Amino acid sequence: MPGTWTPLTHQPSFSPGTMLLLTDGTVMCQDSGSNHWWRLTPDASGSYVNGSWSALADSPHAPLYYASAVLRDGRVFVAGGEFDNGTPKDLDLAWIFDPQANTWTADHVVPSPAGWTAIGDASSCMLPDGRILVGSIQGPQCAIYDPASNTWKAAAAKHNATTNEETWTLLPDETILTCDCAGSPQTEKYLIAADQWVLVGATPQNLVETASIEIGPALLLPDGRVFAIGATGYTALYTMPPIASQPGSWASGPAFPPQGGKTIGAKDAPAALLPSGNVLCVAGPVDGVAGHYLGPTYFFEYVPSSNSFAAVTSPPNGGGSPFESRMLLLPTGQVLFGSGAFNQIQVYTSSGAPNAVWKPTIAQCAVALTAGSSYRLIGRQLNGLSQANSYGDDAQMATNYPLVRLTYPATGHVTYCRTFQPSTMGVNTGTVMEATTFTVPAGAPSGSAQLSVVANGIPSDPLAVSIGVVKSKEKEKEKDKDKDKDVPELVPLGEDVESGAVVQPTDPALLSVLGQISQRLDQVGTILAQQQALITPQERPEVGEGALEGKQPPAPEGGKAAAARKRR
Repeated sequence: MPGTWTPLTHQPSFSPGTMLLLTDGTVMCQDSGSNHWWRLTPDASGSYVNGSWSALADSPHAPLYYASAVLRDGRVFVAGGEFDNGTPKDLDLAWIFDPQANTWTADHVVPSPAGWTAIGDASSCMLPDGRILVGSIQGPQCAIYDPASNTWKAAAAKHNATTNEETWTLLPDETILTCDCAGSPQTEKYLIAADQWVLVGATPQNLVETASIEIGPALLLPDGRVFAIGATGYTALYTMPPIASQPGSWASGPAFPPQGGKTIGAKDAPAALLPSGNVLCVAGPVDGVAGHYLGPTYFFEYVPSSNSFAAVTSPPNGGGSPFESRMLLLPTGQVLFGSGAFNQIQVYTSSGAPNAVWKPTIAQCAVALTAGSSYRLIGRQLNGLSQANSYGDDAQMATNYPLVRLTYPATGHVTYCRTFQPSTMGVNTGTVMEATTFTVPAGAPSGSAQLSVVANGIPSDPLAVSIGVVKSKEKEKEKDKDKDKDVPELVPLGEDVESGAVVQPTDPALLSVLGQISQRLDQVGTILAQQQALITPQERPEVGEGALEGKQPPAPEGGKAAAARKRR
């Protein structure tokens, strides 16, 4: 059954454009086509519908249609722009935004890869190791940006004439899939480890509008297939091969049902993976004419189990063209839908529930936490099963990184912890043990709480924890170099931790010792997680019908885990 729409209680005063989910649970949103950015913060109960807006720092330029990503350290990468302040420019610059400092560092990224004169509305994809693969809009060249060294290096070139207008999708076998917009219906796959593009066959029907070389989004499903949505009214499904370098296979998906006697398709359009495994997607009238971007926008849920579309009632802000809209999956499992044609955002709440085997799991985490302190958490499927959001070359808004959420049962208060440096930025990592660091906010309430890891809008089973705060007089002691005199005293907790067999001690000295032990265990766990950068065949997640039936992957056998729209 399709879901429901709810308007934000506090609607934006601006035209919402690209939205990015920050690792502290807030949403960063551009005033479309300007250099103004805003932050949506959920209320004290974790509601985004009742959330509030606050202004962020202005960016150095005002890009429209550009590459973007949330980095492993929680900063935001923005590169290129087909427009700058409404003027066609195909910018060749990139910037980093630091949400903690609320600053843009204009000179942090070199202007463009060597030999490039434009980045523009480039296709891009975050690699599992945190680097970013970017494609040239002027040819088949690709380059990789490394945030750690702040450098670009050349990557293998694609087989077709240009990467322009393509949608790139990260797969569990550490490859990137794309349909060749300039060589349709041919498709390609980038082998990350080998730095090589290989041809992987043609889609059953052409998904690309050849006059504009436009296409729609493509999302990795929980069963391991990719659902690719065309600008021609057709869709297709890609199944990974058992060996990454092999082609894999394509099959037909459902065609969009005509509306008013007209063919509809996703000619630049958003889609989001729902916790149920369905895909919320949109389409609008298409006529094969390059410069035509027609409305209104029609809404659907794609249902993988029946390979069919279910119509969804359009929200009040759905009257524009699909290319003007954006979707972002929230930690609550809801989806933000914004359109540049309206100063309005609607929230979609789906009716389905996730399969239990899709949940992240916590294997190791400290249970005695202190506000303002950081901890390492280890578990499985922390990054989720998919990048969860897709649009194409104009807006990359992937959210395949873990969020940590604290819920206080006694009060209903919800607090998000800032996460950073996850051991992977991959997807659907199966039984591989992964890790992330999180910081409990300095203003987090003290007391008993439930900690969950959230990925793709799906929370893990909760872990009972207790939150303490360091007394101000003890903060002065932290300046003392004598470690024996630097034991923080915790404010007594108001109630016991309800954690089954786990009993929360309150003695400060004992808590300090337990904290040191936990940190040592975290270090060991981190080393083990880093040694498992690749996924072995035994650890690969179930694909196809087996995954739809909820089968668990086999246990590993050991070893290293392997203003006007410009169109060309």
